[in-house]
Amino acid sequence: MRTIEELQEIAIRIIEEESFLASPNNLYEPIEYAMHQGGKRIRPLLALMASELFSGDIEKAKPAAIAIEVLHNFTLLHDDIMDKSPLRRGKPTVYNKYDTNTAILSGDTMFAKAFTYLLKAEKTQIHDLVEVFTNASIEVCEGQAMDMEFEERDDVRIEEYIEMIRLKTGVLLASALKLGAITALADKKDMDYLYNFGLNIGIAFQLQDDILDCWSNLEDFGKVTGTDIADNKKTFLYLKSLELASNEDKEVLTKYFSSTNFDRKEKEEAIKAIYHKLNLKQIAQELMQDYNNKAMESLDKIGVESQRKQNLIHFANKLMHRNK
Repeated sequence: MRTIEELQEIAIRIIEEESFLASPNNLYEPIEYAMHQGGKRIRPLLALMASELFSGDIEKAKPAAIAIEVLHNFTLLHDDIMDKSPLRRGKPTVYNKYDTNTAILSGDTMFAKAFTYLLKAEKTQIHDLVEVFTNASIEVCEGQAMDMEFEERDDVRIEEYIEMIRLKTGVLLASALKLGAITALADKKDMDYLYNFGLNIGIAFQLQDDILDCWSNLEDFGKVTGTDIADNKKTFLYLKSLELASNEDKEVLTKYFSSTNFDRKEKEEAIKAIYHKLNLKQIAQELMQDYNNKAMESLDKIGVESQRKQNLIHFANKLMHRNK
């Protein structure tokens, strides 16, 4: 059985060795740029890990691994346009490097291109793979729609936020695992447990992302930090602060989150001071640990020997303690 480091090397290599260039160049060059910006390749890694978990042939999982990474990068490309993010992994975002119309069209092409990789899988598995992949695509868009809606609402509940990140982040991680499991002919019940593991790890992953956006730095995080505060994102940190803050601090929170026309540094310092006062970093970390525990409970139920689960346990631990 391969180690997680060996599988990650394979995941990185299969993406880096894949050329996305074609004609016309102005359509495909942005795709090549988006796909080769580096990154941890978490989703293809998960597809390969799921195959290994069930003693599958990872060669058969590679098309699905590439497909899920193309889908993921398509969502990032369009998210960056909607969020007006200037950087992604420390480099200019696609719309920023090229232009918005080009980025939209290249993203649309990436979405279609992802399915062409699924069609390279074993013929008997294509239907199940496409079903998981299509559902994931729909749910990710539902999550993004919720995220956009939250920007216009003042009554967002923490439960709604958790559902949004389940859809927007958890579903892709869970689906990557299920795609790999399908190629390894895993038992349906085991695939469901693995999917739930991925959902909960995904929620924990996004909570950590929210923490890092607030308390990390550009060099470590790879993108501009403090954007959630600057853009009035209704993250767990903000929603929990409204629940715990004094009336005076609530006024400060609602004042700053009612507009983006404040001095960014002033706004960030004021909000972070309240977050610090309320011990929100620790509260968010405890919630993150709760979802990690739920993930481990699902993993425990999968009917393979415990040694084969070590890669996924190691993966979850790394996510919990990352700084970017």
